Amino acid sequence: MKFSLVACLLGATTLATAVSHELEKAPVDRLGKRCTGTIASLKDVAAAVKCQTVNIKSFTVDAGKTFELDLADGAVVNLQGDITFGSKSWEGPLMLIQGKDVTFNGGGHKLDGQGAKLWDGYGSNSGGVTKPKFFKVKMSGVMDNFTLLNQPVQGFSVSNPAKLVIIIVDVRAGAAKGHNTDGFDLSSAKDLTITHATVYNQDDCVAINDGDGITIENSTCIGGHGISIGSIRANKVVRNVVIQNNKVIDNDNGLRIKTYDNQPGASVSNVRYTGNVVTNAKKAGVIIQQDYTNEGATGKTTVGVPISGVHFTGTNSVSVASGAKRVYILCAKGSCSDFDFAGLKTSGGSAGSITNVSVKNYSL
Repeated sequence: MKFSLVACLLGATTLATAVSHELEKAPVDRLGKRCTGTIASLKDVAAAVKCQTVNIKSFTVDAGKTFELDLADGAVVNLQGDITFGSKSWEGPLMLIQGKDVTFNGGGHKLDGQGAKLWDGYGSNSGGVTKPKFFKVKMSGVMDNFTLLNQPVQGFSVSNPAKLVIIIVDVRAGAAKGHNTDGFDLSSAKDLTITHATVYNQDDCVAINDGDGITIENSTCIGGHGISIGSIRANKVVRNVVIQNNKVIDNDNGLRIKTYDNQPGASVSNVRYTGNVVTNAKKAGVIIQQDYTNEGATGKTTVGVPISGVHFTGTNSVSVASGAKRVYILCAKGSCSDFDFAGLKTSGGSAGSITNVSVKNYSL
């Protein structure tokens, strides 16, 4: 009898220990408390993000610090004042937000990165001071109605884990020395829509580097390098992209796909342009190039990244400046396929050139 009782107790202890270990491995409950947290300094963040509702008051983020919001599932964030970020030479990011099914209400307020204090014409390239990226977005849900002002370098860096809509967001970097001031850099993005955004900058309005199911629509790009897919490097895949009803004004390029040469595992496929208006493009209206480098195009490509299914539908109106090319395409032999430009109307400048691809329904 004693033996049986001891064995039973030992078995229960073993089971309890096993359950304890499994509980330790179990994911932490991401549902926030039914409370409202208020942030008026970085010291308030840890407690506030435990709540389902987070209100952010106006304050200044210390230089060299990241304003990080690791939010509960389903959290609602209300920006209730302007946020200023102290200026310092460092990697950043200035702000990071992550969470599932989050609603970020911007309330028309500004996030000011004070980038002008660091702008030196070099951007993130060698030769200049290190500059922090601004806003890293790793959430799903909705972000709306705020301004990202004066990013030191790249504005939004988006790698959303699930469906995300970014709506009525302005990105403004107004000085000529603000190099690499991309509006939206997208990497590992999925099921993402950016709509009714306005970007004033000196680099890509949008740069789609890696992602699936991306829509850029009803947005305005002023003064930068246009709406870009790329620059594509090894193992980066972009597919199922819709770029529609946008205005691209006074940019170097209008609509662009750019890849580095000889990048294994990379590809671009199923890209549709419709209803876009490009005005006064200074270099090229539509440009698809497989010879891109950060230092400039090489003019030659040997092993191109596969690019397929590029279609212009509806009506896309592209006008270029007097010294610009209406269309410029440079593909390696056999690397580009299924290009149909039936919905493209071009004017101004010179015709440009098309190399190593047959384009349906368009001629120079």
